[in-house]
Amino acid sequence: VKRTRFDADGFHSSNLELWIDELSPALPVHRAFILPSGGHAASTLHVARTICRRTERALVPLLADIDKETFTFVNRLSDFLFVAARWTAMKQGIAEKIYVHPQGRVTEYDK
Repeated sequence: VKRTRFDADGFHSSNLELWIDELSPALPVHRAFILPSGGHAASTLHVARTICRRTERALVPLLADIDKETFTFVNRLSDFLFVAARWTAMKQGIAEKIYVHPQGRVTEYDK
């Protein structure tokens, strides 16, 4: 893999972090796994996040050959897409679906 520089100064990753910090305070604390839900727009953002996470996993074997900033950006992007999906659902007034284990196990947050 030919090395390229992407976001060498961390500008794009920092912007994503700022956007996450702007949206997060308005969101309710999540205490369980959230399923892709919350209406069409939020669900689309959740799908984009899963694709981004898949990309992140595909980059792991390439870590020696790519810049750390590239991996950091993809990680931050998936985090932003998650927060954006939750924010969109909240703004549209559509409830998020919480995963409930078939055996009714309690999440670590509720213990």
